[in-house]
Amino acid sequence: MSLHYRLATPADTPQIQQLVQSAFRAEDSRPNWTGDTTLSSSFRIEVEEILATITSPDSAILLATDSHGVLVASIGISRRSADLARFFMLAVDEGYQRGGVGRRVLAYAEEYCQRVWGVSKGGLNALSTRRELILWYMRCGYRRTGELASFPVERFEGIALPGDLCFVELEKDLKGVLGQSELR
Repeated sequence: MSLHYRLATPADTPQIQQLVQSAFRAEDSRPNWTGDTTLSSSFRIEVEEILATITSPDSAILLATDSHGVLVASIGISRRSADLARFFMLAVDEGYQRGGVGRRVLAYAEEYCQRVWGVSKGGLNALSTRRELILWYMRCGYRRTGELASFPVERFEGIALPGDLCFVELEKDLKGVLGQSELR
């Protein structure tokens, strides 16, 4: 399947919200892929968060569409420093999951950030309970930094969360990724 990429605009916000929420809430039969199902089923992203990412000069959301212009996937990107890009909210439509789309979109985002911002490193995180997702990122070339970031438990009042729930930080050297993704 051919993917076409573009930067999101404020008009794309409702579609992005729908895609991200449905992708993050999707049930998956792979053990440890989604982690805590109670937590993932209550995931919500506010329109204001999406708009802030789209309109900030140091961040964007990249959209991947099929040949008919239908939104298939999205990924948030931000420039954290002159040398570091941050990737977040990678979401793939349920109908396209397990087909390599996520890997292709992540690779495109890495190359985009290196080409446009000149960064040489990329960082991201995953919930500590999502072991298979962490391993997937590692297969994409990311390595654990050893850093853990706290989870915003206050946003999930009333949900029993694991006491050690946190974000596992990962990083990748982006030198040499230029030209490896599809730039369509």
